[in-house]
Parts: sequence; structure tokens; C-alpha cells
Amino acid sequence: MMEDTYVYILLTDTGTFFTKSIKKYTKAPYNHVSLSFDSNLNELYSFGRKRPSNPLNGGFVKEDVENGTYRNYPGTTCVLYKLKVTEREVVKMRRIIGIFQKKEKKWFYNLLGVIGVSINEPVEIDSSYFCSQFVSDVLHRSGIRLWDKLPSLVTPDDFRQSDRLEWMYEGKLYDYEPVKLRLQ
Repeated sequence: MMEDTYVYILLTDTGTFFTKSIKKYTKAPYNHVSLSFDSNLNELYSFGRKRPSNPLNGGFVKEDVENGTYRNYPGTTCVLYKLKVTEREVVKMRRIIGIFQKKEKKWFYNLLGVIGVSINEPVEIDSSYFCSQFVSDVLHRSGIRLWDKLPSLVTPDDFRQSDRLEWMYEGKLYDYEPVKLRLQ
């Protein structure tokens, strides 16, 4: 019998000024989303800070829970979900992520898109994404449609409210057992 295949959706709240500003508007507990191919969060992708110390320099990132932005915010809280997928969908997702990785410097953070979401107006700029737009687009282009709306209108909280995602963990990121073990 074949084992089920999953990808993982991580929602986080670092407590940064930017996150607090978004949270004040959205009232959602988590305002950043990442996509992982493993439950240990070794392979974690999103759109966010390229350098932990500079919130203005954003784009496509392979996030590192041990040494990246999260290291600067050890009190980060999170919720982790798993999404059942097919092997074929994973192959498609990896291919899409590969395109982002090959041209890593080409991609920018879509700050105007974040504003667009707040007024329910999609703002799509070439080579530019915000976190939930990116994760939603990767899923969408892989054949997984969680919502009937454009990726540029998807919020991190939409993931939290999706009945297709299965809850795994909620609490401090550094208390999540696989991460905690790596940090020891």
C-alpha cells in the first residue's frame, strides 16, 4: 500500500512592526505563509525578507528556521497544516519552485498587492508576489484549487480557514518538536 503524500503550509507571526501593522488591519492571528515539502520544515519557501535585518528588501526566499529571519524572532508563533496531494502535484510544485530558484534575483515583494488585498482589488505585477499570493499560485498552477479567487486575493488567513488543510501543530515555532531537536 502506498503512503499518502503531503505538502505543508506554515503560518507564522514574528511580531515584527510590519506583521503587527498587518495584524491590526486583518485581525488574523497569522499574517505570513510558507510552503514546505517536508514536515520538519527543512525545505520552506515563501516571499518575504531576503535579509533578516532588512524588511524592505523582499522577494522569493528559501526560509531557514534555524538561521534566517526566524532566528531574529525566537518568539515567533505558528500553526502548521498538511495538505494531501498526489505525487504528480508535488512534481509540478517542485518544477515551479525550481523556476523561482533559477532566477532568484528576478523576484520582488509585491507590497502593492498586499494593499490590493485589503481593498479586494487584485494587483499583479510582473515578477512580484506577496507570501500568500505565491503559495496560492504554486498550488493553483499545480492543479490544486483551494478557493474560487485569484491568488492575488488570497490571504494567509484563507489557508487557516480552508477545510482542505489538516491541522498538525500550533504554538511557538521553536517549540515544534522537529525544529526544537535541530536547535539543540
